[in-house]
Amino acid sequence: MDLYAQAAARIIKEQQEIIGPIALEQAKKVDGLSVTSADDVKISGDKKDVLSKLVSQYAQLFGRASVEVCKEAFSPFSDKIPAAEVPDILKN
Repeated sequence: MDLYAQAAARIIKEQQEIIGPIALEQAKKVDGLSVTSADDVKISGDKKDVLSKLVSQYAQLFGRASVEVCKEAFSPFSDKIPAAEVPDILKN
C-alpha cells in the first residue's frame, strides 16, 4: 500500500474506533477510494484530492471533531508526504 492509501486506512481505522461500522460505509462513498476493509484500501486518481474527500465525507456527517480525528490519524504521515501534497483540510 502506498503512503496515501496507508494514511487513508489509518484515518478510517481511527474513525471506526469512534463511530463504528459507519466509518467504513462513509469511506466507500468517496470517489477514487476502493475500500473492502480498513486494511484493504486503494486510491485511484488524484491521491491528495481523494484524501481530502475522505476527510470531508466524515466532516459532513460528524463536523469539526471528525476533522481533528483525521488530522491526528494523519500525523505520522505528515513528515513522509511533501507539504504541497497534503490536503489543506489535514494541515494544522
